[in-house]
Formats: sequence, C-alpha cells, structure tokens
Amino acid sequence: MATILVTGGTGALGRPLVDRLLHDGHDVRSLSRRPAQGPPRPGLRTYAVDLRNGAGLAAAVAGADTVVHCASTPSGGDGEAARRLVAAARAAGVGHLVYISIVGVDRVPIGYYRTKRAVERTIEESGIGWTVLRTTQFHDLVLRVVKAGSRSPVLPVPTGVRVQPIEVREVAGRLADLASAPPAGRVADMGGPEVLDTRALIRLTLRYAGRRRLLVPLWLPGKAATAFRAGGILAPEHAVGEGTYEAFLAARAGRPA
Repeated sequence: MATILVTGGTGALGRPLVDRLLHDGHDVRSLSRRPAQGPPRPGLRTYAVDLRNGAGLAAAVAGADTVVHCASTPSGGDGEAARRLVAAARAAGVGHLVYISIVGVDRVPIGYYRTKRAVERTIEESGIGWTVLRTTQFHDLVLRVVKAGSRSPVLPVPTGVRVQPIEVREVAGRLADLASAPPAGRVADMGGPEVLDTRALIRLTLRYAGRRRLLVPLWLPGKAATAFRAGGILAPEHAVGEGTYEAFLAARAGRPA
C-alpha cells in the first residue's frame, strides 16, 4: 500500500476521500489549515498547513508516494498554493500528483474557473507524473447555492441554465482509485446521472425543504452566462454517477425519494 497525502483533507471532498483511502489500507496523511479535531485514527496522520504560506509543508510531503490535491477556495490563492505544493512534492521525490478540477474550466470564462485551469497546467508542467479528473458540481454545493438564494421570498431563476449534480462520495471513490494507480494524465470527465434545468432543481430543493418561494425567470447577460446556457458545465456523455440529486435531498430530510 502507498503513503498518500490529501490536501484539503477535512473538506467536503477530502473527508470521504480520506475515509476511502484508509478503508483501502493506505497510509494516509491529511493536510488542512486547521488542526485536526477528534481522536487519532489508525493509519492517519494529520498536518496543519496553510498552503498560502507553506509553513510545515515540507514535513507533510516528505516520504509521500502520491499527493491528491483537493484544497481549493474561490476567494483566491489557488495558483500560488499549487506552485508551492508542486515545488515541495518535486523536492520530496513524490511520484504522482492527482488533481480534482471542474468540468468546464476551459469553456466558462469566470475567474475561479480560469484559476482551476491554470492549476491544471501547473500540475501538467510539474515534471511529476500526474492525473487530472474534472467533475460536475457536487450535490451539497448546488444545495448551498439554492439555499442562499431562497432567503428572499422572491427567488430569481437563471433561464436556460442546466446542471448535472454528482454525489461527492462517488467522486471520492474515483479519486481513491486514481491515486492508487499509475499516473494517467487527463482522465475522462465524471458527471452526475441526470441533467436538470435550474427551475426543476430549485423546485425540488424547495419541496424537500418545505419552503415556498415565488420563482422569477432571470436572463443573465455576458459571456459566462452564455457559456452556462450552452452547457459548458455539463458532461452528459460521461454521466457515470449513480446517486441523484433528489436521493441526496431525501436522505438529508430523512424521507424516501
């Protein structure tokens, strides 16, 4: 078994990924900005490292066979964090870098997506064996976006936009398999099992939350909105996920789908 370091190991994706790697018998290291909470777990070592300054990073990476880079934030700093991680991994002789990216980073012109694509290039040009997986939006991210918009009694609905939500544990399973295998380069995208227009998705979310809102169509201008409407964040030809968004909502609500 391998020694695998997961950045963002306490995040929405990092937690199930760490669980899966431990289940598979790997020696796992979890890196996050904050000290780990809870009792020690067999096979797991935790490191409090902020990739924005790199303090303690060299010790966390030393001796790792593979690094799975899950740490990311739309607030900025991903590019510098990736460069710092790559430099540390190269110095430590890491053999495999795995990066989780987003479907559409090369098609949708928004800042966060441009940064994710730049990080992909940093990984690809690192001189280290690499694997990049792009996926569609996680169920919990879609839910957070809808909940944020539903604070008002009137909820704008972007017209012509569709999404393809995916279960985060399925993504974690795929990443664990990739981390356990040799570097594979850019692998096939991974999308959820169904494509939903925003109106249907919002209605579904409100129904399971027991809320009523007035839905108002909203036509969004600009190149990014045009790319969204053109399906820039979709991967219908790679709809390999099994867990539906409704099943996710039902499980949270303790109700049958």
